[in-house]
Amino acid sequence: MTIITCVEDLRVLAQKRVPRMFYDYADAGSWTESTYRANSSDFLPIKFRQRVAVNLENRSLASSMAGQAVSMPVALAPTGLTGMQHADGEILAARAAEAFGVPFTLSTMSICSIEDVAAHTSKPFWFQLYVMKDREFINRLIDRAKAARCSALVLTLDLQVLGQRHKDIRNGLSAPPKPTLANLVNLATKPRWCLGMLGTRRRGFGNIVGHATSVSDMSSLSAWTSQQFDLSLSWKDVGWIKQRWGGKLIIKGIMDADDARHCVEAGADALIVSNHGGRQLDGAQSSIGALPAIVDAVGKEIEVHMDGGIRSGQDVIKALALGARGVYIGRPFLYGLGAMGEQGVTRCLEIIRNELDLTMAFCGLRDVAQVSKNILLPGSYPGQP
Repeated sequence: MTIITCVEDLRVLAQKRVPRMFYDYADAGSWTESTYRANSSDFLPIKFRQRVAVNLENRSLASSMAGQAVSMPVALAPTGLTGMQHADGEILAARAAEAFGVPFTLSTMSICSIEDVAAHTSKPFWFQLYVMKDREFINRLIDRAKAARCSALVLTLDLQVLGQRHKDIRNGLSAPPKPTLANLVNLATKPRWCLGMLGTRRRGFGNIVGHATSVSDMSSLSAWTSQQFDLSLSWKDVGWIKQRWGGKLIIKGIMDADDARHCVEAGADALIVSNHGGRQLDGAQSSIGALPAIVDAVGKEIEVHMDGGIRSGQDVIKALALGARGVYIGRPFLYGLGAMGEQGVTRCLEIIRNELDLTMAFCGLRDVAQVSKNILLPGSYPGQP
C-alpha cells in the first residue's frame, strides 16, 4: 500500500500510472516553462508568523466563493482532457468535490460532457466557457449548462491564441492522439489506465463532438478546433455572454489591474487571477506575484480568486492572506485522479484541508475568515512598498 502524505506523493504515483502524453499534457508549461515554475516557487519566500498560547478550539475552514457555501475556500479548476488522466475523470472528480463540499468546474474541453457530469452528481457544479468563433455553438453550450443547473459560469479569456507546449509536440498529442510506436510502447506499461479506458465509452470531447456543426467524431475535431480561436474577442463579448447566462459570472485569466477593472465594469461576480497555469505566456508574472496589486485595485468591488501554483494547504493560506477569497487547484487534483481515481481526488482534498487547518492553527487563528496579511512575516511577501 502506497503511503500518501502530500500532493507530491500523488504526483509521483500519477506519473507512473498515466500515459506519458496525458501526464505531460497536465504537467507542462509553455516554452521554457519559467512561468509554470514561478507559479509554485514564488510561494516559497513568503513566511508565516508563528503564534502560541492561543485558544484553538472549534476551528473552522468554512467560507463562500461567488456566493456559494464551501467547506474550505478551494475549488477544483477547469482542466482539459481530465477524462484522459483516468477513465470518466470529470465524473469522478465532480463526485469527490461534491462529497467534500467544494466547487467542481467542468472545462469546455472535457472528455465527459455537461450532461454526463450532471447525471452523476446531485448538486450544481460550475462550467468553464471558452469563447469560440461559432457563436451559435457557444449559445447552445451556455443553454446546456443552464439546463444542467450549473450554478456559475467561469469565462476564460486568455486563450485567444494557443501557447506552444513543447512536450505536447514531442508526444504527438493531437485529436485524436497519434498512435506512434513510442506512444504504443508507453501505453503497454500502463495496464491499469488501459483497462479503465476499455471500460468506458467516454473517450472524445463530450461537449463538442456531436454538438458543434460538422464535428461528428474525433477525426473532424482537430480541423474545427484550429479554426475556432477568436482573435476578435473583446469586452463587448462578455456583455452578451453575461446576458445569455443570467447567473453568477466568474472571469478567469486576469493578470493586470486594468483588466481587473474591466471585470468590475462588466458586472462579473468574481475574477480569477490566473496565467493559465503557465501554459500560455511564458515569462509572465506568477499568479501569487500578481495577486496583491489586483486585490488593491478592485478587491473592495469584486471577489478576487486565484489560480496557479497551489500545491499545499500552506499555499492556500498564503493566497488568502494576500487577499484572495478562494483558490483553485488544477494539477494537484489531476495528480490524485491519475494516481487513484476518485479516491485520489478525495485524498488530495484531505491533504490540502489538513495542511490549511494546521497552518491556520500555528498562526494563532480559529477561523479562516480571520486570515490576513497579519499572519505573514513583513518583508517576505509581494506587494509591499
